[in-house]
Amino acid sequence: MRTLAVELGPRRYPVHVGRELPPALLAEVLAGRPAAAVVDARLARRQGPRLDAWLGGLPRLTVPSGEGSKRLVRVERLAGRLLELGLGRDGVLVAAGGGVVGDLAGFLAASYLRGVPFVQLPTTLLAQVDASLGGKTAVHLAGARNALGFFHQPLAVMADLAWLDTLSRRDLRAGLAELVKTMAVADPAWLERLAAAGPALLDPHAPLLEAAVTASCRHKAAVVAADEREDGRRRVLNFGHTLAHALEAAGPRPAWRHGEAVALGMLAALRLGEREGITPPALRRCLTGLFGSLGLPGRLPPDLAAARLLALMDRDKKRRGGRVEFVLLEAWGRPRAGIVVAPSRVAAVLREFGAA
Repeated sequence: MRTLAVELGPRRYPVHVGRELPPALLAEVLAGRPAAAVVDARLARRQGPRLDAWLGGLPRLTVPSGEGSKRLVRVERLAGRLLELGLGRDGVLVAAGGGVVGDLAGFLAASYLRGVPFVQLPTTLLAQVDASLGGKTAVHLAGARNALGFFHQPLAVMADLAWLDTLSRRDLRAGLAELVKTMAVADPAWLERLAAAGPALLDPHAPLLEAAVTASCRHKAAVVAADEREDGRRRVLNFGHTLAHALEAAGPRPAWRHGEAVALGMLAALRLGEREGITPPALRRCLTGLFGSLGLPGRLPPDLAAARLLALMDRDKKRRGGRVEFVLLEAWGRPRAGIVVAPSRVAAVLREFGAA
């Protein structure tokens, strides 16, 4: 087990990474306080005995898998259940699942009784390397992803790689895309190691994976400590996300995995950087090869129009001053945030990637 910390003064919290972490870690954090768990339904079906070991007799509020659970109506139902259980201001919520459950339970914790603590028990690779750290919590509005949310930091994050053993290869790929994103903006040496490993990373027992997850958490923890509320440095972690959020809002069905959309968003951002004279072409060639070896998408669906994607980008919550901004790369580890590009130039890149 490796332990690092998100340094936020009195709100400092640990991040534990390893395989077969001891469930006693959760009991130590709860310290006898009343608690309830928000649990992903698919996880409950696939990993019942492991959940029992971690959660014991805690009341469980099970929610359907998928982005559809991130709605205010779901928050209202869950809050009603907590009131029925008698959970008070001294209570703690536990988020057991992937990024959807982490976002939903975190939003619920931030708003229930004007705020109660919560613990992140991320069970997908994407949540372990990215979504569970940093305190971003949110739910969706119609046509606007994560439009309502809070910055509400957890008490602790416990990333046990044993949860990944029942994860689908598609979800592993999605998590690897977020892992690559972090290394692309923060750690060129690690990016090179990931590129060399390629498809071997799709094995949750890959020797390199635990060290890579730890490194990604360490980078994100440092960024969050320096810029908790995304006013400056933290914005570089949005590399690939401008297009990704539009793709997720647009469909198609079945829905994009977040990491799949981010992978395509990174490739498009690299091409945009090339056209703007910022990014060397070798960067896109590298990621195109890596993502191809992992089975991540490299083209847009033909039924998506560039105009539709531009309109969705224009509604993204990360707009500043009425403008859509991109994170572009000068080199690996040298991101530039807040780059505004003319819509016509963005549309041209989208068409290169197959948009109508």
